[in-house]
Amino acid sequence: MEWTDEGIVLGVRRHGEGNAIVELLTRLRGRHLGMVRGGASRRQAPLLQPGNTVSATWRARLDEHMGNYALEPAVVRTEVLMRAPHAAFGFTHMAQMLHLLPERDPHEGLFLTLGAILDAFEDRESAGRLLARFELALLAELGFGLELETCAATGRREDLVYVSPKSGRAVCGEAGAPYADRLFALPGFLLDGGAPPVPGDVEDALRLTGHFLLTRVLEPRGLGLSDARAAFVSSWRRSTAPG
Repeated sequence: MEWTDEGIVLGVRRHGEGNAIVELLTRLRGRHLGMVRGGASRRQAPLLQPGNTVSATWRARLDEHMGNYALEPAVVRTEVLMRAPHAAFGFTHMAQMLHLLPERDPHEGLFLTLGAILDAFEDRESAGRLLARFELALLAELGFGLELETCAATGRREDLVYVSPKSGRAVCGEAGAPYADRLFALPGFLLDGGAPPVPGDVEDALRLTGHFLLTRVLEPRGLGLSDARAAFVSSWRRSTAPG
């Protein structure tokens, strides 16, 4: 068995004396493990840093085996993730959330989304909204996507400014006004063709996606939101605070 694909390094662990088990999010084959011979060496270490994109060739005698990887660098992001604390925390959180996906289950859209986010993640102003978009995309891939195209009460496509915490559906301003204190704010930048964010939008978006990740995905598995996510939010707030 042999195939070649693009992959983003999610994690690495030592195996034996000098080898490493590498976990990739591949473009066409989902989250996939493989052994890299000599992967624990200093020469290989820069290539195997989480967040890097690689060209991966996987070989095994049978498809169900772990197999071996031969990796070549495509995009090296080590320096970016090291010098931007919010980016390192954010990637750790995203990598942890990707473990909710079944192994070897293809999710090309998430692969492309993650790569695009990592390429822009150092920019502090955009990092918060990029993480919110990732969480929204992950919810959809897991079968818990929010319905933000039309108002749940009226069917309207305009003036969508709230989200129901129970149904995950958008609500227009007119229908939602009497219940505003019980609804989530819907930042416009989360909508297709939405407006650029205004102050408070990113906080609202992370509160929205965090609620649905917790209630629909994590709590039923006995899990909570990751410490890495909390560290990302804290670091992002400090870096975007005025003055």
